[in-house]
Amino acid sequence: MMDRNESLALRADVEELAQAVAEEGEAIFATWSTGIERQDFVAGARNLADYLALRRRDNRPLQRRLMAHGLSSIGRLESRVEATLAAVLAALDAITASEPRRDFPGEEAFFAGERRLAAATAEILGTPAEGRAVHLLVTCPSEAADDPAFMSDLAARGVEAIRINCAHDDRDAWARMIAHARAAEASSGRRMKVLMDLAGPKIRTGTIRKLDGNKRIGEGDRLAIAAPGRLGEAPADLMAVECTLPQALAACQLGERIFIDDGKLPTSVVEVAPWGVVVEASGAPDEDGYKLKEEKGVNFPDTEFSIPALTEKDIEDLDFVARNADGIEFSFVQTAADIDDLHAALSRIRPDDWQTLSLVLKIETTRALANLPEMIVRAAGRQPTAVMIARGDLAVEIGFNRLAEMQEEILWIGEAAQVPVIWATQVLEHLIKKGFPSRGEMTDAAMAARAECVMLNKGPHVMKAIDELVVLLARMGGHQYKKTPTLRRLASW
Repeated sequence: MMDRNESLALRADVEELAQAVAEEGEAIFATWSTGIERQDFVAGARNLADYLALRRRDNRPLQRRLMAHGLSSIGRLESRVEATLAAVLAALDAITASEPRRDFPGEEAFFAGERRLAAATAEILGTPAEGRAVHLLVTCPSEAADDPAFMSDLAARGVEAIRINCAHDDRDAWARMIAHARAAEASSGRRMKVLMDLAGPKIRTGTIRKLDGNKRIGEGDRLAIAAPGRLGEAPADLMAVECTLPQALAACQLGERIFIDDGKLPTSVVEVAPWGVVVEASGAPDEDGYKLKEEKGVNFPDTEFSIPALTEKDIEDLDFVARNADGIEFSFVQTAADIDDLHAALSRIRPDDWQTLSLVLKIETTRALANLPEMIVRAAGRQPTAVMIARGDLAVEIGFNRLAEMQEEILWIGEAAQVPVIWATQVLEHLIKKGFPSRGEMTDAAMAARAECVMLNKGPHVMKAIDELVVLLARMGGHQYKKTPTLRRLASW
């Protein structure tokens, strides 16, 4: 049994932590407060500030001491930092018979953050289907423009939101997709939110210059990457390929990494020149090496360069998106300044009510990850906001071995800010494409139940994937909310 002195010491440590978090959290919030126009977000911003203050410390020793007292481990306080610390202090006051004793916050105040998060999720992604708390967002294939049954099938399955990717098709096709969605709503009584994904700047490989008729790069081989139109300036004894974004090449430094084709060809910069860079491959997908192809993605995870997140095409598309969609998915957003640019464009298109449009921040780069709290505050301070974990590009940028860790941290930051998080990229991909799932992807989909929404991409078996996912999410939702087990009765034993 722990003696009173030990309990008093624990109480003092928790009180010191609570005071420091309150002071530092208030200082962080003060830097944000002037830009927050939506009163609905004030409480979320305050809680996010407190959470950042708390997580700047290593709280593991304190967490274990609290557990030994049978108290909250403070390991599940994302949506309620102040309330959790207040409840722990009230309990310690009672244990130590300290005077004056604090009051417990009560259930209404303690779980207020969860209710705000649920309300924000419903506003952005729609009313959840019965029996399932996690929303579904389904990407529309091009065929959906001329197939009304696609939207009817989604509505019948309780899908809450559809995604239209502006990188594909055109305005006429998008308009037909939306019309089919609205018709499906009318017949089913099931409202589906329409989110449209701005394409953003695309960093791709361009024209390839073969070397002795060869396009393959093996580990240790060197490759020239040139700015558009400057392929001829690259060394003649190297295979060469253009990159569509000269700003990135111009900013490269020696030793920085460049990944080609979703990381299939990892390289590092060994020479910098006015026309581009020379890189050396540090790996290859098979024994024959990597075969260079045009129109494949290029990532610069270490390179500091600035380009507008809104391209000319995005600005053109935004005129349609802002007038027809419920929300906007913002690709390649990396800074709060990018969000300011989008807000300025929206205010020109819909000056009176652009703030009613929702905004989804797609987290795709290391820079976006570093700036996530500030971007959330800048966006949610003016319009309903969600965060998408764009796991494809993000995995390439930060490394596949860090993706699981960063997924968790993004979920925590979203919950702390009380904004919904969308779990995206390759969810049940094998099932969607082939008609049967892999074991690993079913486990991945089960983990996605801790997000507010799961996004499915297009494919021939997407309806089957939805059916499987609905069952999986309903079962997982009975066992766990976010990081907290709900302790539903076990039926297996």
